[in-house]
Amino acid sequence: MRYTKLGNSGLTVSRICMGCMGFGAPHNGQHSWTLDEEHSRDIIKRGVELGINFFDTAVGYQSGTSEQYLGRALRDFAKREDVVVATK
Repeated sequence: MRYTKLGNSGLTVSRICMGCMGFGAPHNGQHSWTLDEEHSRDIIKRGVELGINFFDTAVGYQSGTSEQYLGRALRDFAKREDVVVATK
């Protein structure tokens, strides 16, 4: 994985940011095509294994369930100080 500095923040992030719009309870939001927690966790875990440490989510993604899934997965698969979560 390649990394870069995030602006002037001093944070080092993967050049690939995992967007989390596709994660979240399919019955809880505006999209029916999102992945449930089990499948979301599989993808997040694999991303962490491959070196992704930059994740983008939002409270608007499936009424916040995307953020919840991401938070629980990162708690289980990464150290908090090693990841950057962008949210809107």
